[in-house]
Amino acid sequence: MLSAERKRLILESIGTDGRVVAAELSQRFDVSEDTIRRDLRELAAEGLVHRVHGGALPLPLPKAPVVESYAARAEQAPVAKAAIAKAAASLIHAGQVIAIDGGTTPLQVAQQFPAGLRATVITHSLPVLTALANHTGIELIAVGGRFMGETLVSVGPAAVDTYRAIRPDVCILGVAGVDVEAGLTALNQPEAHVKRAMAEHAGQVVAVAAAEKLGTAGAFHVLSVDRLTHLVTDKAASARTLRPFKEAGVQVITA
Repeated sequence: MLSAERKRLILESIGTDGRVVAAELSQRFDVSEDTIRRDLRELAAEGLVHRVHGGALPLPLPKAPVVESYAARAEQAPVAKAAIAKAAASLIHAGQVIAIDGGTTPLQVAQQFPAGLRATVITHSLPVLTALANHTGIELIAVGGRFMGETLVSVGPAAVDTYRAIRPDVCILGVAGVDVEAGLTALNQPEAHVKRAMAEHAGQVVAVAAAEKLGTAGAFHVLSVDRLTHLVTDKAASARTLRPFKEAGVQVITA
């Protein structure tokens, strides 16, 4: 079988099964694992898959957040995001210190906080700061740094150092993709560094992710799934997709 045909079938398998394992592909195509690994490296170089140890995963779908405006992303999957946000907000309790990520779903979590909540919120997200600015019960701490206009967040060493000096009770993270093997991932390196610092000393790490992001991986690793305490997703997530997270000890909440 020609390499091009083998790659086409590999991509079909990823589309159908959500991942491929090099050892299984080696047996299926009767070629060495080195040959399969070369195929996967070439597919990854072409931007068609995301390599992980022992195989490959699909890239996050859609990839549009890299180029779309924040306003455009805010209009995507509004029902699913609202359900996820409501479920995630129910994990918050009075008196806690809460770190909130950038992104449209973490923003909706902040917007779900009840008027009577008394807590401390630390964030590098301009929309979250704006949403909570008039919340009388919340002590709001703004994290500074280099501002990214396309995502409306602060990044860079200043933001990373600030988060590393804080031990939040809860960290609400948005993700580009989340997979048991690949972990939590981001679409750009500056935000990946900030997300990792946010979660470093957090008591609970809560990932909020629509079903389409499960089992996918962005280009930049944030943290391993064993650091994740909760995954909040929507009802479109299948039992097969969620099972590996539950087996890994993550508390899965389907909104």
